[in-house]
Amino acid sequence: MLSDECIENEIPFEIPESWEWARLETVTTYISRGKSPKYSLEKRYPVVAQKCNQWSGFSIEKAKFVDPTTVPSYSEERLLRDGDLLWNSTGLGTLGRMAIYDSAKNKYGWAVADSHVTVIRTDIAWFNYQFAYLYFAGPSVQSIIEDKASGSTKQKELAQSTVRDYPIPFPPLAEQHRIVSRVGELLPLVEEYGRLEDARRELDSSLPDRLRKSVLQEAVEGRLVPQDPADEPASVLLDRIREERRKLIAEGKLKFPKGGESIIYRASDGARYEKRVDAKGRVLSDECIEDEIPFEIPDGWEWARLSEVFLLRSGLGYSKSDLGVKSNHMIRVLRGGNISDGTSPVLKDDDVMISSEFVSDDLILQNGQIITPSVTSLENVGKAAIVTNADKTTVCGGFVFFLTPYLTSNVHSEYLYGYLESPAHIAFCKASVKKSGQAFYNLSKASLNSALIAVPPLAEQHCIVAKVNEISKLLTNQ
Repeated sequence: MLSDECIENEIPFEIPESWEWARLETVTTYISRGKSPKYSLEKRYPVVAQKCNQWSGFSIEKAKFVDPTTVPSYSEERLLRDGDLLWNSTGLGTLGRMAIYDSAKNKYGWAVADSHVTVIRTDIAWFNYQFAYLYFAGPSVQSIIEDKASGSTKQKELAQSTVRDYPIPFPPLAEQHRIVSRVGELLPLVEEYGRLEDARRELDSSLPDRLRKSVLQEAVEGRLVPQDPADEPASVLLDRIREERRKLIAEGKLKFPKGGESIIYRASDGARYEKRVDAKGRVLSDECIEDEIPFEIPDGWEWARLSEVFLLRSGLGYSKSDLGVKSNHMIRVLRGGNISDGTSPVLKDDDVMISSEFVSDDLILQNGQIITPSVTSLENVGKAAIVTNADKTTVCGGFVFFLTPYLTSNVHSEYLYGYLESPAHIAFCKASVKKSGQAFYNLSKASLNSALIAVPPLAEQHCIVAKVNEISKLLTNQ
């Protein structure tokens, strides 16, 4: 005997005489956190994440997917089996949530867990996994689980030692089966409650983003802040932007747009027309585009093609052999996965790093530029991030566009970023993509350049950005 200690303070409730308390690791056959995967857009090998574990049951629909080339690196015991308990071990609000893996709900026939989920496996011959689930899903565990976790107010984590040492009541096997059978009779009601609880939590978590999207749409339609007739009209602002672009053309840094410069105006018949002019100002075409206008804008605002306010470029192209070269000056390459739900790009531990000798200075990201994926999954089409903390050591990859406003102004960049995040623009992007391969969607430069952007007077852009930021802070603090 190595030790003999009193653990009365760990026992949450009294149990019948024929039952015993046990540490979880002594009555299970396998306990392990999943591992961090290399993700892929190819939907063949799912990796179970926290979102897959709902109180209404296990769901494969929210899974991401493992890079097929890494599948051989997963040992046999890491592959999920029927009856495995999947316990969320990180997060806030989702920490401690548990589901039972069910292969019948996995059309892919293969699955592993990621590093935020702990897999607990029992031997049905002496411990019924459904009984274990009932205990861990119950209030005696769920009401205190965050107190047993470590971490900050932003991220909680359930240590593996805590999971392994967790006390669990252990009834006789026959009684385990009777309990599970009895609860099974009530399960339809429990599952219905679980579905309602999942829906409530999902609404709570998605509401700030949905409200923000609504605010952005109100903003870009001119309904968020009042107009001031004294403001310099947006037509004057667009003239200044054209002058900035013409300077770049004159300096040989930019080519004159193919098909001519776009000028959108309202004609005497009340409809919008687009005039295309050459470098000498001669009209090449003049066509009605009223059927393209997505919504009405206030007087003093103007419509412009994205190409008229942004220089749109693709990121860095490179070969695998380039990545093998190391130097004292390495550059981080941002990909679609770095464009998250926040406003700025997210840096990751598995970001690609490339030696600076393969990167030209004009590809280095600068503050005020906006990045958006050119090839991605359908749900991520149109996502964007604005560069706010440029460190001169970051570029974006070849499947990401970076957009540079012709007018250098923080407020102007923030307004344009808000427009690109608005539901109207994202809807345009999703309607413009073409499927490329099994799970990818391609947004071409030509399509994105043709997007329409509602441009307010610069003074109103200041007001809009200030109001959006004010509301976003309120939503974040809720």
